[in-house]
Amino acid sequence: MAGFRLLPRLNAENRFFWTSGSDGQLRFLQCEACETFVHPPRPICPNCQSEAVSPATVPGTGVIDTYTINHQKWQPMLEVPYVIARVAIDGAPGVYLTTNIIDCPVEAVDIGDAVKVAFEQHDDVWLPLFEKA
Repeated sequence: MAGFRLLPRLNAENRFFWTSGSDGQLRFLQCEACETFVHPPRPICPNCQSEAVSPATVPGTGVIDTYTINHQKWQPMLEVPYVIARVAIDGAPGVYLTTNIIDCPVEAVDIGDAVKVAFEQHDDVWLPLFEKA
């Protein structure tokens, strides 16, 4: 699927997330008051309403919570089939990231598989994709 990617629009709230891969680290906002992880990025903790949220590095690993295999070629440059998965992020309780599982046959993906982040750079954006660990 590397041939086709829609890129996010960067803004003050999400820039840290989409550029974190420049140093190979996965980061999510974390509340400094109650330590809740906040994703998607927003300026206020949804748990305690503190405005003291800042990027925190997590291990970059996780577990596939659920997934689907897409066979529909939505764009001419899109390579199918590919896996869309929801990954439970290690070290960030309650954070799930919808992403792609790459570098393995789609038939080899299953719920409960351990995965690790593999960033794919496009201009100034590093997309956090995952591969089996």
